Amino acid sequence: MKRRALLGWLALSGQLASASTEELRAAILLYTGGVEPKPGGVQIDIAPLVENGNAVPVTLRVDDSPMRPDDYVQGIALFNQLNPQRDVARFSLTPASGKAQVATRIRLATSQQLVAVAKLSDGSYRSQAVDVVVTLAACVE
Repeated sequence: MKRRALLGWLALSGQLASASTEELRAAILLYTGGVEPKPGGVQIDIAPLVENGNAVPVTLRVDDSPMRPDDYVQGIALFNQLNPQRDVARFSLTPASGKAQVATRIRLATSQQLVAVAKLSDGSYRSQAVDVVVTLAACVE
């Protein structure tokens, strides 16, 4: 019976991981209006190993944007795979922002993948994903 229980647990965790990945993708597509973001062009600065998930510093930036009225980053959003809410933060930018860079602190429920999505003024989207290991979880009810 122990082997069956283990196999059942492994199958269930695979289903949960698959479901959370689909929810993450759905949240991103809701933000982009159904447009699939192209990978690259966005930087996520976050420690790969986080001791405490209660207040994790993160910086998001798009380095190659001139931030001119005809060519700029309109917004940057951050999504996560396993927190209760997939949409962590959204930032609106204008050419007056000067730089396509934002910084904040977030809560992470557990080790998971984060995805940053940048909305460009030409209507396209860029994205970057990183994996973060959290040793002390936050926001778990």
